[in-house]
Formats: sequence, C-alpha cells, structure tokens
Amino acid sequence: MTLSVHAQRASDDSKGFVAHDPVMIKQDSLYYLFMTHGGIAKSSDMKNWTRIDPAPRNLEWVTQDMVPGYRGGFWAPDIQYYNGLYYLYYSPSAFGKNTSAIGVMTNKTLHQDDTDYKWEDQGMILQSIPGRDFWNAIDANVLFVEENSGETVGWLSFGSFWGGLKLVKLAPDMMSLAEPQEWYGIAQQERSFGRPDHNGGNGAIEAPFIYHRDGYFYLFASIDYCCRGLESTYKTIVGRSKDVRGPYLDKSETAMFAGGGELIAGETDNYAGIGHCSVYDFDGKAYFVAHGYDKQDNGRSKLIINEIQWDVDGWPSIEF
Repeated sequence: MTLSVHAQRASDDSKGFVAHDPVMIKQDSLYYLFMTHGGIAKSSDMKNWTRIDPAPRNLEWVTQDMVPGYRGGFWAPDIQYYNGLYYLYYSPSAFGKNTSAIGVMTNKTLHQDDTDYKWEDQGMILQSIPGRDFWNAIDANVLFVEENSGETVGWLSFGSFWGGLKLVKLAPDMMSLAEPQEWYGIAQQERSFGRPDHNGGNGAIEAPFIYHRDGYFYLFASIDYCCRGLESTYKTIVGRSKDVRGPYLDKSETAMFAGGGELIAGETDNYAGIGHCSVYDFDGKAYFVAHGYDKQDNGRSKLIINEIQWDVDGWPSIEF
C-alpha cells in the first residue's frame, strides 16, 4: 500500500511532499517528520503534511576547525523517544568530506503549542577527523535494545562511504559513548584500491537504520548515489542478524560487511532512485519511510511512505 503525501503549505510541494532523509515518530495522535536541514512537518494521517517551525540550526559547539565552511544546520536526523525525552540525533557536515560530527538535542514534547516545548542541545557525541578516521560521522540512527538483564542499551549506527557503516554502544544517558568503547563494522561496499584516506572513495554505502522484528535485527542501508536529481542511482538494501552487533546477512548468507545485502528499493517508473530509509511500526503495520527522486518533477526529492510486506521467511518487500 502506497500512501500519497500532500503538503498543506508551501507551493514547492504541490506535486508531492518535498523531503530529504526523512525520519518519523508519533506522539499522541500526531505523526512528526524530521528532515535534513532541520525541517519538521506534522500529520494526523501520514498523508497530509503541514510544515511547522524547524529545529534549531545554530549549533554553538560546531567550529570552523571542526567543519570548515560550516554555515549552520545539520544533515540526516534521527528522532527517538526514551525515558520521558525525545532525542534528536543529527550531523553537521560538509559534502564529500568526513569533517563531520554527530550530536544530539532533547525535548520533553514535540507539540509546539506545549509550554514544555524546548530543544536543548546536548552537544557532540563523536566526530570523524580526516586522516585519523576511515569513516564518516553522519547518518545517525539509534536503537534501544533491552538486554536479558533488563537493562536498556542504546546502539548508534552511522556512516557514509569510506570504510562503511559503524555501530557503537552508547552510555546510559544515550548522549555519550559507553566506556570501555565497543565499536563494530556492520556494512561496507567494495572500494577501489589506491584512493587517499581523505577521499570518500567509490564504496557507496550510507544511511543505516536498524529495526527489530520477531527475533531479528534488520539493517537497512542505502547504496550508490543520492543527490543527483534524475541522475541519482540510490538503492535500499537489507540484511538481518540475531545479534544487534551483527554479522548482518542477506538471503545468500553474504555478510553486509562483505558487500552483501538484499535489494528492496531502487529505480521505479516514478523514481530515479529510492533511499535513506527508516522503518516503523504503527497500528500493527510496518512502514518504510524514505525519499525518492521524482521523475515527474525533474528529480526533486519526495517523501515516500509504503507499507512493508513480509514473506514466510521473514524477509521484507515493498511495492512501488
């Protein structure tokens, strides 16, 4: 089932809701959508979206030494709710460089008419430094996992190009790294030999999102190239594991850290490419949320919300 999307405001959305790197959450009867550059929209039905005031774009902890040329705002947010707070994870960055960082801000509510509505920036969790780190600190996603002990553990996945996608354990505050630090490589695409470390290379993979269902952790990721309009080749792949730390395998049992992954979205009659997805359960159904490059609108990035179907072996599929 494909859900149509229409904005109630902004003429640029007249042919579909313009969105990039969308993530979603529900508070009470309202769905909230968060996007790159800090945009926020709300809806009561996941079909008709209204843009509301954006998240704060003035990140005082980001310096020009950290992100040269930084002009405010952030990329690829992730919105989560835990223990009475909403956590908005985000990344200040520069295109094609791993001068990046992941930070987090918190709020008691997402309802902007509530007197408790106030984003409090908690600052940086981690950063990638060219020449030191063979990974890129963008495209954060956090999954809260309840251990057998009853303790809830936060796992932060992230990454784009370079050495692929990483997973690191968070401290109980969900705003810093656990010590001693636990890091894992969870997905990677082949990269041509001979490129310098400061170059992202051609191992195009990014935007991890981990979703738990029926004893499996599913790792969704995007491969190939976004952000090129009609020339975009974005695709979405998935693998799964019984352990959040991996290894994540596809149907042929090829590990995603070795280039594996089942293709579930790509070019269609309507979109040049589909990627940067998130996955949610609402009212007993699982939904795939992503952006696609609209062939009928010169490759503009549009919101896609589709119901996920599951086969008898527990693998997802999506109709477009």
